[in-house]
Amino acid sequence: MPTAIVKKDKKQKKKDGEWTSKKGVLTKKDYEQELRRLQVELVQLEEWVRHRGLRVVAIFEGRDTAGKGGVIKRMTALLNPRFVRVVALPAPTERERTQWYFQRYVAHLPSAGEMTLFDRSWYNRAGVEHVMGFCTDEEYDEFMRTCPQFERMLVRSGIILVKYWLSVSDEEQERRFLGRINDPSKRWKLSPMDLQARARWVDYSEAKDQMFSYTDIQEAPWYVVETDNKRAAHLNLISHFLSLIPFEEVPHEDIKLPPRQKRSYSRPPKSSQRMVPINYEVE
Repeated sequence: MPTAIVKKDKKQKKKDGEWTSKKGVLTKKDYEQELRRLQVELVQLEEWVRHRGLRVVAIFEGRDTAGKGGVIKRMTALLNPRFVRVVALPAPTERERTQWYFQRYVAHLPSAGEMTLFDRSWYNRAGVEHVMGFCTDEEYDEFMRTCPQFERMLVRSGIILVKYWLSVSDEEQERRFLGRINDPSKRWKLSPMDLQARARWVDYSEAKDQMFSYTDIQEAPWYVVETDNKRAAHLNLISHFLSLIPFEEVPHEDIKLPPRQKRSYSRPPKSSQRMVPINYEVE
């Protein structure tokens, strides 16, 4: 995999013919170029998954504003939604609350040749449900006991399971919350539950650490991604994800456009149709 371009700054020093610095910094243009390269590799991975009939599940967990939706959006930007699905389930219905806890998630697991990306997952029980009291202590304890068994079962069945925890600092989360409050286009992202999560920062920290102690298993370990710098997080997570699943470029036959059909046919005038007004012209 090619090395990302690093912008040299005045604080960098040259040592033994190599540029060294405590922190390599990408420009926005460099970021966009590297993101595009990684997104093309994701397309190649998707084709390999389809070609080999693999089943891939990626879980994205983390505090509110940690950037789960943003990184998923960039991962799926060029992928085929028929084979790569994003699952973000709402709160369970009354009927779903009576089911086996994992049941509604199992329905979204991939078939051969597919990838499923969970924007939050069954780990809701170890986080928000536990902290906010939406489940009983018995249900929480049962989840902690059975979740590792459930995930080992998925892995034994052949599913490639990848779990990411997106970590954001207290200060950065507060800045992002304030940004959402002051930006009408982002205000919808704030819910009363988000505000409660902010108020219960320590409770959520404790819940996360407890969750890791039970579910950071060898068969399906947790990978932690620092997300205070969103652009860096996008590149770091995507490049890491690509490194976990060995893939090759799938050969394609040359594509040739067939000749356009030639037949006499008079089409109705555009004036007979409801055309969208052309209010903008773009070079």
